[in-house]
This record gives sequence, structure tokens and C-alpha cells, in this order.
Amino acid sequence: MEAEDTIRDLEARRLAVLVAGDIDAAEALHADDYELITPGGASYTKRRYLDAIASGDLRYKVFEAASAVRVLVRGDTAILRYKVLIDVTFAPGEVDADHFWHTDYWEQRDGRWQAVWSQATRIR
Repeated sequence: MEAEDTIRDLEARRLAVLVAGDIDAAEALHADDYELITPGGASYTKRRYLDAIASGDLRYKVFEAASAVRVLVRGDTAILRYKVLIDVTFAPGEVDADHFWHTDYWEQRDGRWQAVWSQATRIR
């Protein structure tokens, strides 16, 4: 399997485990120094992000690619860019559903790929 296909498959799995709230699987797919920048400009560390999902303060109903996932691999690094549909509930009960551009940066560490950075930008 080509590295690009491996990364696409891992990203699809990452989105699925986040929707399922499978924190153990999410732990393995996100690097310890993972950081998410939300469409609103908030910054979440891995711990803050996964704790919010585990507690139910952040709950994805839908998190899926809405376009082809473009992947650029250079050695042990990869960047993904694609449109995504996100339907999420977050504390204090606010709901947001929309299409976004999603960019992820992955690195291969100790023989496995992990997401290191993510950023979502709302499509107006």
C-alpha cells in the first residue's frame, strides 16, 4: 500500500473513533504533543481534546470527509487537506454543523503514523 493510501485510511479511522468516542483508539492515533486549532480559534492539546470527548462535553455526531482527501507525503511526514462535514455538540449544549476545510499534519514516530496538528476552517 502506498504511504498516501495508508494516511488516508488512518485519517478515516481517526474520524470514526472520534465519532464513536473510542478514547483508547484515539490515544494511539494522536501524538502526545497533538494540537487542534478549532474554527473559532481555540487551541486544544491532546489531553484537553480527548478529555472533552471522554466526558461528553464534546460529542461528534458526524465527522466525515466531504471531498477527496489530498495527501502529500515527504519521508516521515504527511499533510492532508480535504473538505469535511462536522456535526458536533459541545458544552454548554451548543450545536454546530457545517462544512469545513480540514488540514492535518502527521508524523511517523517509532514506526507508526500519528496525527500531530489539526486545523479546521469554516467554509462560508
